[in-house]
Amino acid sequence: MYDRLWAPHGLVRYGVAPDHPEVKNCTHKFDAAATDPRFKFFGNVNIASSSEPSPIPHSFNIALSKLLPHYTHLLLASGCTIPNPHPLIPYSSYVIPALSLVHWYTDHPAAAGSPPPPLHKTKHVTVIGNGNVALDVARMLLSTPERLGRYDVPAHVLDVLARSQVRHVSVVGRRGPTQAAFTAKELREMMNLEGTSFVPLDPSMIQQAEEGPKLERQQKRILDLLKKGSAQKPGETEKSWDLSFFRSPVGIQLATDGDNSDYPVTLNLAHTTLSPTNSAVPTGIHSEQPTSLVVTALGHHADPNTPWYDPSTGHVRNEAGQVLDSNGKIVKRVYTSGWAGIGARGVLATTMMNAYSVGDRILSETYPEAFNSDITESASDGIAVLPTEVNVDAVPAEIEKAVQEGKITTYEDWRAIDAEEVRRGQETGKERERLSWDEVNNFLHKSSA
Repeated sequence: MYDRLWAPHGLVRYGVAPDHPEVKNCTHKFDAAATDPRFKFFGNVNIASSSEPSPIPHSFNIALSKLLPHYTHLLLASGCTIPNPHPLIPYSSYVIPALSLVHWYTDHPAAAGSPPPPLHKTKHVTVIGNGNVALDVARMLLSTPERLGRYDVPAHVLDVLARSQVRHVSVVGRRGPTQAAFTAKELREMMNLEGTSFVPLDPSMIQQAEEGPKLERQQKRILDLLKKGSAQKPGETEKSWDLSFFRSPVGIQLATDGDNSDYPVTLNLAHTTLSPTNSAVPTGIHSEQPTSLVVTALGHHADPNTPWYDPSTGHVRNEAGQVLDSNGKIVKRVYTSGWAGIGARGVLATTMMNAYSVGDRILSETYPEAFNSDITESASDGIAVLPTEVNVDAVPAEIEKAVQEGKITTYEDWRAIDAEEVRRGQETGKERERLSWDEVNNFLHKSSA
């Protein structure tokens, strides 16, 4: 397993909100799988398929062509790492992707050296998007350091939150409450967030949703939560938040006094309604939303430099996990799973089930008799980029050398780092205290001395 990041576990470590530790329990299964002597992990490795530099400055770069001769099968599980921008609101110092905030509060290596968000001068945040990530960002920005202090939140993030001036978060969505992609669980957490109140919706909006097409169980739960409102009522709290449904940003203007204003930008919002096919259509009415910072949470797509990337889908071109070339031909014994293969959708369980499915396919194609499968290895007219026989114990020379030089981490390294992060966290009463790459290098060097 090659990972661009020096630590394993991907989005479990660098995507799951820190105050959701129960979601990270799956790492125990990863740790168990890593005990298999046939498994090798190489972290901090950027598999380069172009001249584009790695987003992780300290990662070890190696061309995919250098790895292919050493393996009979290849699985691409590189995810969707590029945020989708809003077409009418370009990124600036006042408009940032939610991913940059997630990278900040999870201490992602790509965020190393980047300045923290200017929360010390931010009173109002507008989050564009109606998924779980949008509510994660809103919850993190409205939470106190005291609430987050026991979780896996880096000390430097808690320091910034302690100085935060954020008092209100507006979550903007172009459709209504029954089309929202966030779950009832996420909404319930927001409604119960200590020291924060929810601005009630117009009752007629909820009534209209209840009188519409038959609702699914999740939609009913969401409407019930919206009717009940927050545990603490408006006016009782210093912080608040709202859900601005049926609003679609169509432009942004900078205030005349810019940085000197509490609300340096103004969003132009088109009011929308639902078409017969449940898509958002403009009503012709517009309103303005003064704000301090705009955060876009509009999904992600795979890195276009990913091998066999399909620009029409935003992920690796494949059929049921089997990678295809640009002409639709099978690339023999090359597969993809997770967001890299299905796009950025669903929750961890979604990608888990997809991974099981692709794993079954690989085994069934490789050992059809053992798995009583009528699936045969990739069609003979497919494209071959991998050998059929290799030395299973061999490691590419470049990788072996980089491991010896301390440029690449192994799973044995990770176990030691993991224990050290937990130990440091226990000293301050928290889940763990994360190490930076420089701290990792120093720790491993001292451990091996």
